Amino acid sequence: MEIIFLGTGTSQGIPVIGSTHPVCLSRDPRDKRLRVSVMIRADDSVYVIDCGPDFRQQMLRHPVERLDAILFTHEHADHTAGIDDIRPFFFRQGDIPIFAHERVVRSLERRFDYIFADGDRYPGAPAVAVNLVEKGTPFRVGTHWFTPIEARHNRLQVFGYRLGDFAYLTDVKSVEPEEMKHLEGLEVLVVNALRQEPHHSHFNLQEALEFIEKVNPKRAYLTHISHMMGFHEEVEKQLPGHVRLAYDNLTLTL
Repeated sequence: MEIIFLGTGTSQGIPVIGSTHPVCLSRDPRDKRLRVSVMIRADDSVYVIDCGPDFRQQMLRHPVERLDAILFTHEHADHTAGIDDIRPFFFRQGDIPIFAHERVVRSLERRFDYIFADGDRYPGAPAVAVNLVEKGTPFRVGTHWFTPIEARHNRLQVFGYRLGDFAYLTDVKSVEPEEMKHLEGLEVLVVNALRQEPHHSHFNLQEALEFIEKVNPKRAYLTHISHMMGFHEEVEKQLPGHVRLAYDNLTLTL
């Protein structure tokens, strides 16, 4: 299994438009962050978790001919706004399977009604095959089984996902104790860490490190990072040996 970090930034990405913050002006490519998403290549299948506004650019950076499914964590624009750019995949392979909480699907139906239309469809509009994800119910995509992990983004329910010994959680502020059993025995955990200072709906760095300590994976990577976290090179020096900042285009092999 191969994990490719398509984007590791927060909702505005880094650099932020018009910002003169030192991190936004950094020349280190690891400080350039598109909106958060990962691609999973498992056997002959390709899955993407979240499809934000940088999806087209990410697919051009990491070209694949086929997309077997998109899994959505929640409905916020930085995780969903790129769904129109599935069109090239749709033209080649037909309806693209998506997996999401029912609430997320309803949000997408309102915002991208032409994609979900049953009749009188606009020529050239993509289409999706909807699959609802429910708490506590693993689901199969092709030959692979995913386990949803429910968490809270402030008060908003979000899903993380586990595939084999890999788990991905983003936009998390809290995880209920009964969900922690789904995170046992991980090789790799990916989790959000927005910045150093506390935030009302995201783990900050300290909270993310405390969560990693509870889960106890062999390796952990931090994502959904804002410019307020600091320079990649400097933050890395603060981290335990088994924890790293993820960066765009980083590829892991499990």
